[in-house]
Amino acid sequence: MVEPDEARRFYARLMAAQARSADPRIEEVFASVPREAFLGPGPWTVFAGEGRFETPSADPTYIYQNVLVVLDADKGINNGEPLLHAMWLGKVEPKPGEAVTHIGAGTGYYTALLARLVEPGGSVTAFEIEADLAARAKANLAAYDNVEIVQADAVANPLPPSDIIYVNAGVVAPPAAWLGALTPGGRMIFPWRPSETVGLAVLLTRLENGFACRPFMGSWFIPCVGASAIEPGAKIPTRERAARTRSIWLREDKAPDRTATAVFGDVWFSSRTIRADNTR
Repeated sequence: MVEPDEARRFYARLMAAQARSADPRIEEVFASVPREAFLGPGPWTVFAGEGRFETPSADPTYIYQNVLVVLDADKGINNGEPLLHAMWLGKVEPKPGEAVTHIGAGTGYYTALLARLVEPGGSVTAFEIEADLAARAKANLAAYDNVEIVQADAVANPLPPSDIIYVNAGVVAPPAAWLGALTPGGRMIFPWRPSETVGLAVLLTRLENGFACRPFMGSWFIPCVGASAIEPGAKIPTRERAARTRSIWLREDKAPDRTATAVFGDVWFSSRTIRADNTR
C-alpha cells in the first residue's frame, strides 16, 4: 500500500518536472504541503478530462494526481489542476522576500505554496470573495505567519504593493489598479478570458517603459467578479490575435494604435514588443 507521504513526494517530483524550473524549492513545497488539509473531509469529487468521479475513500493518495477537486459544486469552484499551477509557479518565479497578492485563493492550497516559496521574509495577501471559502482558507492557513486572508472583492478594493500578483479567476483585462500595484520588475500571471472562446494564461512584467506580456498556454478559470464583463465598444480578439499580444498599456499613457490586439476600457493589448533595455 502506498503511504500518503510517499504519494505526495512522487506527485511533487512530477509537478516539479512539469514546471521546467531550475528552482528545487518547487518540488520541496509540493512535497511538504498536504493538499488534503485544504479540501475538507474526503471522499472527494474530482474532475479528470470530461469526467467527474468520487474517490473510493478518504485516502489522500487519490488526490495526489493532476485532478481538480470540487470545493463548491453549485458555484463551479474547484481546487485547480496542480500541473497548471506548477507551470505557473515555474513561470512567475517567486523568490524569498517578495510580496505576493493572490486573487481567488479558494481554501488556500496554492496560497500555502506561494507562502512557502517567498520564505524567508516574504508575505502573501490572499483575496477570496466567497465568505465561506475565505473562512476555510483562514482556518487552513492559521499556521502560516506570513499570510493574510482578505474576504473581499479584489477588483473593488485596493491591492497592496506587490512583487507578484497571482490571479485565479478569468478577466477580460487586468484592472488598471492591479497594474498600478505591481512594483518595478513585478510580475502578474493571470487567466485572460477576452471572450467565451478564448482562454490564455498570460505572464506580465512591469518594466520601466511599460508592461511586457506573453500568453504561454491555454487556461480556463471561472470569471472574476467585476473584471469579466465586456463593455460596449470593446475590441475583442480572435485567439490568433490574442496569442500575438506582447504588451499591455493604459489608455492614459498611450492611446490604442494599429498594433492593438484587444481594447477593454482603459486597458489595451498590443503586438508591440517592449524590453527592459527600452528597445521595442
